[in-house]
Amino acid sequence: MTAMKIRFLGGIRQVTGSKFYLETPDSRVLVDCGLYQERPYLSRNWQPFPVPPEDIESILLTHAHLDHCGYIPRLSADGFKGRILATPPTAELARIILLDSAHIQEEDAAFKKKRHAKEGRKGPHPEIPLYTIGDAEHAILAFEPVAYEKRIVLGRRTSVVFHDAGHILGSSMLQVESGEGAAVRRIVFSGDIGRWDSPLVQDPSVFSRADYVVMESTYGDRDHEDPEPIESLLARIINETAGIGGKVLMPVFAMERAQEVLYYLGKLLRAKRIPPLPVIMDSPMAVEITKVFERYPSYLDEEAKAIVRSGRSLFQFPGLRLTPTMADSKAVNDMEGPAVILAGSGMATGGRIKHHLKYNIGRPETTVLFVGYQAQGTLGRIILDGAKEIRLFGAMLPVRARIVRITGFSAHAGKRELRRWLNAFDVRPRKLFIAHGDENVSLAFAAELRSEGWRAVVPRYGEEFDLD
Repeated sequence: MTAMKIRFLGGIRQVTGSKFYLETPDSRVLVDCGLYQERPYLSRNWQPFPVPPEDIESILLTHAHLDHCGYIPRLSADGFKGRILATPPTAELARIILLDSAHIQEEDAAFKKKRHAKEGRKGPHPEIPLYTIGDAEHAILAFEPVAYEKRIVLGRRTSVVFHDAGHILGSSMLQVESGEGAAVRRIVFSGDIGRWDSPLVQDPSVFSRADYVVMESTYGDRDHEDPEPIESLLARIINETAGIGGKVLMPVFAMERAQEVLYYLGKLLRAKRIPPLPVIMDSPMAVEITKVFERYPSYLDEEAKAIVRSGRSLFQFPGLRLTPTMADSKAVNDMEGPAVILAGSGMATGGRIKHHLKYNIGRPETTVLFVGYQAQGTLGRIILDGAKEIRLFGAMLPVRARIVRITGFSAHAGKRELRRWLNAFDVRPRKLFIAHGDENVSLAFAAELRSEGWRAVVPRYGEEFDLD
């Protein structure tokens, strides 16, 4: 019987830092290599990696979000010399994300060094970048693009097939097989499971059989419930705000969320369901990522492909303005009258959205519209939870704007969709590892599944399992 082991090194009992180390008799691979982003776990980014980086032969990357790919330059700088397998869109998106992350690492290190010197203290982490732009550029050279549904050899008796996860452009679920004949073991890594009937990407892949499954649980305790369809809700919010001469501010994630919102706005404008008002895309990264979407129409769903075949753009429409420079961005706040402003970051923790909030959140005619997850402790969450005033750029500002949220934009499967994905298995796996969710969510989801006969477990950080 073929021996396989899996060791959980991140994305366990918390949302970020996904890393799963899989050993077979003839291969050693790391599934995802994410950055820790929650404050209690940031120190793990600085600790020596639990596995010697030089021992890892391949990184199998499910998609290009920072919590799945953001640690790659550090691992590379520390000795990883293997290949990084990912779909072509994921490889391109990861390049954008990693270079931006490295730029932020360098800026943050310089700022903290200066501030700590002024305050006469030291922080919990070294006052150097976790990795540099040079580290990121070197790591990117190791990417090897792979196609969906093609078997890739990892070892003499071990292989992997990438399947569409329906989460973001190019996102993947992984099916790894090791052994021969009756001794073959199959393990499926869900990555981040997408949603059925999303407007841009395909539906998630499903599987009928696996011996072991590593499954995400981000929304294992709830569904995405909006009172009306997304298009109608978005149109109503914009019309109400424009009717009183206000602006709609939307903190957006540069990858996927920005493109999906642009898609809906173009659709509403062409159908004349909202007035012809300026739409400002104030995110150079989102603009760059949108170009990647346009280069890979074959990865989109049928509705989006039909639009492309008709000669129309998925994301361009009259009234859309881009702001490549900081001067262009600042000029937006001099505009009078209604407008829709999309800017990063998605949780309002940084980026240009903070400047737009500074000028507009004190105005009752403004609407701040959240279309993405707001983590505990972020500025976005503080606003969403009903703060009467917020601290921005060293000053306390009153919150007089209307605060609204649309949950249906999420690219993560809700609880019902997670169950739909699981129910596709004809035979329940020997073990179901619940990962990538807040601890209380993962534990509750696993307990519910166990009550129905699933052999579900929630691993602890560093825990190892034999897969025989």
